[in-house]
Amino acid sequence: MADESTPKAPAAKSAEKAPAKAKKAKPPKLEDKPFAEFIQQHFLPAVKTALEKEEGVDGLDLSFETQPVQVVGVDSESYPQVIGRWADNSRQFNIAFLEENIKGPKVFSCTTDGAAPSTIEQFMGDERRITLDLMVLYLMQRLNGQKWLKGN
Repeated sequence: MADESTPKAPAAKSAEKAPAKAKKAKPPKLEDKPFAEFIQQHFLPAVKTALEKEEGVDGLDLSFETQPVQVVGVDSESYPQVIGRWADNSRQFNIAFLEENIKGPKVFSCTTDGAAPSTIEQFMGDERRITLDLMVLYLMQRLNGQKWLKGN
């Protein structure tokens, strides 16, 4: 008679382990794409949607250009900039990227009626994490601070 207290050998299940699943490569985050590609293919369309469809801005002209910052007293070095104009060019904002990297320092200026901007401000300077949505949000907040999007 066999001893019933001895455990039976486990089934051959452990010998045939399922092969490890291959990890799918995650697509790169939008923010990790090359700088110019991110700005032209993602940031500009997101800003256009936010301003035209969500805020009702008519006649918006958005561009991405490398040019000197047009603020009185600033050096003449050229920087990549997102430039937005509307209301028959009477309103203009610029976001200048001091490095070709969305995580680098950025500055904001704005003007009305074709005058040269008189002030320049840090843009998103305290943010550690820079995402497309945050960049659009900060721009919208800044433009709303100018009372360009909604009345008092």
